[in-house]
Amino acid sequence: MFKGEVIMPAQRFVSTSMDPFVKKLYDRPINGKYVLIERLGKGGFGVVYLGNDQELALKLEHHSVDPSFLEEEAQKYEAFQDAVGFPKVYWFGWHDDFRVMAFELLGPTLEDLFAYCGHRFSLKTTLMIVDQILVRLEQLHSGGVIHRDIKPQNFLLGTGTNGSVIYVTDFGLADEYTISCVKAEEEIPPRSHLVGTARFASISGHQGQAQSPKDDLESLGYMMAFFVLGRLPWQGLQAHGRGEKTRAVMEKKMATSAEQLCEELPEEFAQYMEEVKDISQGGRPHYEKLRHQFRTLAVREGMKILRVTGAKFTMKVSLRHRKGVLHKP
Repeated sequence: MFKGEVIMPAQRFVSTSMDPFVKKLYDRPINGKYVLIERLGKGGFGVVYLGNDQELALKLEHHSVDPSFLEEEAQKYEAFQDAVGFPKVYWFGWHDDFRVMAFELLGPTLEDLFAYCGHRFSLKTTLMIVDQILVRLEQLHSGGVIHRDIKPQNFLLGTGTNGSVIYVTDFGLADEYTISCVKAEEEIPPRSHLVGTARFASISGHQGQAQSPKDDLESLGYMMAFFVLGRLPWQGLQAHGRGEKTRAVMEKKMATSAEQLCEELPEEFAQYMEEVKDISQGGRPHYEKLRHQFRTLAVREGMKILRVTGAKFTMKVSLRHRKGVLHKP
């Protein structure tokens, strides 16, 4: 949440209504101690609830989902429990017909914040966000995991004293990664379906090909451009049906050069996209070099960007200008 700020509508979690499923779990708490309060959101394979008087979140997945996405997600979270910017998992187990994961309650998503700021972030806000996310992705990739669904909805602010920390979440599509795995998978015919979210997916994600760290970074590049420009060239394309729309987005991405995508942005953005696309499939990105380029841009623009350890700055929203601006304390 924001420190000393007004509460965003997306943060007003609790309502006076309660569905029958939630009411039932008031009578018999999950694991004897976890009580559902209110539904926060629903994904492709699970539902997330507020729990225990706004102390934590609970994600439920029905037993019919096989293999379980939630079990794999819980295992991946647990592998990063000591890292900054990864949610803490308190418990994973069964309750009736559901697998349940109890985990750290977080604040608004970057999508929430982006909408609150009029669907446009300042350059400074974007640079400070990216500086943190590059650290998260380096940690994730160093642990042998690729996310495969980089988008604003999957990055959340923390709460309380961690209100300025950006967390990476939703490992539902995350996959283990090694160079040998990528090379072996490249020999398998690509799948025909999209892996990821069409607006931000890498081209390999569209083509169903083997992904590696460079694909997460490519998606991050699209997200950066989206934050500063407010939209991407492949938004609003006309097509019949979801499949045709996804193909049209992929073709537009393939036809859009880094220079065209970033023509209204400082040159470092196009440079980032070119460098990321030049990384060999399975190669290790130079995360520190990429971060240094954006810090150099910040210095040139007269911005004071902290040289991060845990990115200890205060994130606030400028209500006067209705634009997201990050400020040092």
